[in-house]
Amino acid sequence: MNQSHVSTSPPPGHVDMDDHSLAGDSGQSTGIGSWFAIVFLVYLLLVAVGTIGSGFKWAAGGKEGAEALFQFATNPFMGLLMGTLGTALVQSSSTVTSVIVGLVAGGLPVSTAIPMIMGANIGTTVTNTLVSLGHIGEKQEFRRAFSAATIHDFFNLLAVLIFLPLEIFTGMLGHVSLYLSRLLSGTGNLDTGSFNFMKAATKPLTGGLQSLLSGLPDPFGGIVMIVIGIVLIFGSIYFMGKLLKKVMVGRAKSMLHAAIGRGPMAGIFSGTVVTVFVQSSSTTTSLAVPLAGSGVFGLKEIYPFTLGANIGTTITALLAATAISGSLAVYALEIALVHMLYNTFAVIMIYSIPFLRNLPIIGAEKMAEIAAERKALAIAYIIVVFFVIPLICMGISMLF
Repeated sequence: MNQSHVSTSPPPGHVDMDDHSLAGDSGQSTGIGSWFAIVFLVYLLLVAVGTIGSGFKWAAGGKEGAEALFQFATNPFMGLLMGTLGTALVQSSSTVTSVIVGLVAGGLPVSTAIPMIMGANIGTTVTNTLVSLGHIGEKQEFRRAFSAATIHDFFNLLAVLIFLPLEIFTGMLGHVSLYLSRLLSGTGNLDTGSFNFMKAATKPLTGGLQSLLSGLPDPFGGIVMIVIGIVLIFGSIYFMGKLLKKVMVGRAKSMLHAAIGRGPMAGIFSGTVVTVFVQSSSTTTSLAVPLAGSGVFGLKEIYPFTLGANIGTTITALLAATAISGSLAVYALEIALVHMLYNTFAVIMIYSIPFLRNLPIIGAEKMAEIAAERKALAIAYIIVVFFVIPLICMGISMLF
């Protein structure tokens, strides 16, 4: 007797629950693995900053040697240009500020480092300005995108024009930050209290590396440590950024859409939070540029979000400062607090005064109109402002 064949294959649309569960478990495992990797990279960042501090101290022969080594940068404008050019070249203010924290831990005077921190704020804006060039094919879209990018430039330039002279004549940021640093560390030294675990966690690697290089003559052992520390900072921040983008950018975009257009406070808050999540102000502001270019949001709606990114980016230097122990640790925390206070005070002062608040908007709109008509000028603007002018000024300063 013929028997009809009964198919054992699943009907169309059927999902095998075991396979589905396995896929879900795999995705969850990947997410957990990414977070473990991020934690490891944060630890690597802390080790790197400690390595730079130890190496710089070794190479310079102590605080006096460090001051002599950076004598050429005691001119605040020279420090500003160094910070601008360095950040424009590596396109990461987080990297540059972390290196500065390490240098201060090795003896670089805070007064010399403060203009460098301000310059890093200017240099970081090059990334979103480059992103805006992706819209260069359509005139009106490019005008909107370029204005959204350059408003960050104009705001940071205005902040420097206000706060650099103020710092030169009063030392306000340095004094307030030093007071807070000593208050937070208790005895003026971060090698105490709640920060002991940081030293215990990072000291084996930094100390081990120093012992390994101890056979090298001075100052080459210290120089090698500085180079290794810088490479580790580049690597840890680069891969941390990649992983954080992978796990957080989707949420960041949702937060951006939810917050922009709901008032300046919501924009500033969301810009701060998103930047803390992705550890990159360049990423945060670059997310906003295409939205402005497509006309989804206007310049005045993007503006507060950009300011929040300025505040959020300071978390990296604060994190880096916790890796430092010893007599100079209080100054490492001081320069990290300078970065935070400078960016926060700039947002409060400039955005709360209507005349000052409107200056970056006017500057960005005018620049965007010119760039939309003559697109070559947009490229020239990036090259001249972020690279040519700092190099020329640095060359003149070193000659005289």
